Amino acid sequence: MSATNSTDYTYRVVFIRHGQSEWNRTNRFTGWTDVDLTAEGVDEARKAGKLLHLAGYQFDKAITSCLKRAIKTMHIVLEEMDQLWIPEYKTWKLNERHYGALQGRNKAETAQIFGDEQVKIWRRSYDIAPPALSKEDPRFPGHDVRYAAIPQDQLPATESLKDTEKRVIAYWQETLTPEILQGRSLLVVAHGNSLRSLVRHIDKISPDNIMAVEIPTGIPLVYEFAAGLQPLRSYYLQNP
Repeated sequence: MSATNSTDYTYRVVFIRHGQSEWNRTNRFTGWTDVDLTAEGVDEARKAGKLLHLAGYQFDKAITSCLKRAIKTMHIVLEEMDQLWIPEYKTWKLNERHYGALQGRNKAETAQIFGDEQVKIWRRSYDIAPPALSKEDPRFPGHDVRYAAIPQDQLPATESLKDTEKRVIAYWQETLTPEILQGRSLLVVAHGNSLRSLVRHIDKISPDNIMAVEIPTGIPLVYEFAAGLQPLRSYYLQNP
């Protein structure tokens, strides 16, 4: 990613990973579990909104996941920008990677039980998913009213990054790309792995290298594109 800002682009999109969550702070596998922001996460979102406001950003639409840590981050950012009035959209396809039966477990304790190497494989391999939930498990998304309209065979019981990427990139290509090509300015607030999926797709990063890419919480990631949605550069928006 480049750290250089410029104005020779045709399209621009801003991505933000939600602010720190309660389970980020306690080092637990979160996935689709609907945990809240910490006070630090709220502060990160406010700082992101202030940065975007000072830089003069104006959005036409805001898009986020169905999880409160991302939704609240989006609202805080837009409030700081005085843009709460713009249309907003929520989609499960931007949800975090589903960590299956690991959800709720402390990462260090999980490594003690299963071994560091196995947990590293579950966390950092591209196409190996953690153990799946049963559909009877209360953590399975089919029991959550917000996903009631989605066919159960589309709802994950676990996901690898490759699995996550399939739904995220489908949404990018089918929904977000047409909006961008019509000249709309989009704010996309999502999660570490859903955004990692987008970064891999846009920048054509190999599966071996993408897992080393870290998306920090609460810092706007700006992508600039030439005509035809060819990526020119990307950079994190920092304090001037």
